[in-house]
Amino acid sequence: MRRLFLLNLLIFSFFVSAAQEDVESLKKEIEQLNNRITNLRHSFNSLEKSIDDIYWYNRVGELAFIDKVILTGPKKRVEKNPTAQGAGNPLKIQAYIFIPKGIDTNKKYPLLVLPHGGVHSNFNTYYDHIIKELMVQRYIVVAPEYRGSTGYGKGFYEAIDYGGLEVQDTKATRDYMLENYDFIDKNRVGIFGWSHGGLISLMNIFEFPESYKVAYAGVPVSDLIARMGYKTQRYRDLYSADYHIGKSAYEDVNEYRRRSPAWNAHKLQTPLLIHTNTNDEDVNVFEVEHLIKSLKAEGKKFEYEIYKDIPGGHAFDRLDTKKAKEIRLKIYKFLNGYLSPENGFQNIEELHKASYTGF
Repeated sequence: MRRLFLLNLLIFSFFVSAAQEDVESLKKEIEQLNNRITNLRHSFNSLEKSIDDIYWYNRVGELAFIDKVILTGPKKRVEKNPTAQGAGNPLKIQAYIFIPKGIDTNKKYPLLVLPHGGVHSNFNTYYDHIIKELMVQRYIVVAPEYRGSTGYGKGFYEAIDYGGLEVQDTKATRDYMLENYDFIDKNRVGIFGWSHGGLISLMNIFEFPESYKVAYAGVPVSDLIARMGYKTQRYRDLYSADYHIGKSAYEDVNEYRRRSPAWNAHKLQTPLLIHTNTNDEDVNVFEVEHLIKSLKAEGKKFEYEIYKDIPGGHAFDRLDTKKAKEIRLKIYKFLNGYLSPENGFQNIEELHKASYTGF
């Protein structure tokens, strides 16, 4: 009986061991498959980006000289192998440049810095109508593809530093333009953006107030602490990933506070316009209200408007509707008051005409 028991135990152990090996083998296969899927996703993003880059010429090529340049921002926040060759080098970033055709390069023109939105996104032809409107007004525009932008591979994607080095990448594109284009007026530089681009715009004027004459922040991400509270766990996991902030807001609330405009309101020195919308499905209006209240508490002078349930939600003033154009006209008039472009729009008819004639 004892021998039979031992035999059964031996057979059982053999099958358990074999099953464990199968499980481990399956885990490795799943991990390898996930890595392949991730790499494939980045490959598709790069392909999509290349196609969209060509589309720019179709959409605004008649109005603008278009270029895409490579420059450097600060080094990576986290190096996977800090002793490897090239570790600690500045990170290479790219930026789109739009220069109106027909300008007189013996004159000086204002520059607008336009950071795109999104935790992981990129600058694309979603903005083509806005670029058209800016070209007609005779603005020079630079749009940075700061670290974490999609379409540039896994390494660049995982170099993200949300509300941190992204801000310095954006400032680096502003400096690049002044260093390389002598027809830009260094005293007429503005910055504007929506959503996360609004956050980057705000953090730029907070950290580098002497570098910008004016700023606009549309539906800006304003309080990451509050944002982590009302977003899903999947969204929160983006930020606590090892290559990202690396901790949850619960684990390091001060780090999330450091990256939030509402908690940096005391730094404002630059003329600023803020817009938000009560039916925004992405950046809840209370985030922006917190920013507004913080600026007021600090005694800061700025302008703002809280729109009531404007169609379009998060994108309410970036659409092609008449109402969206009317609101953009307000934005342009605010920026133009400080940057004085040659052909600043005076009315909605001029803005609308620019969208289909280019004049």
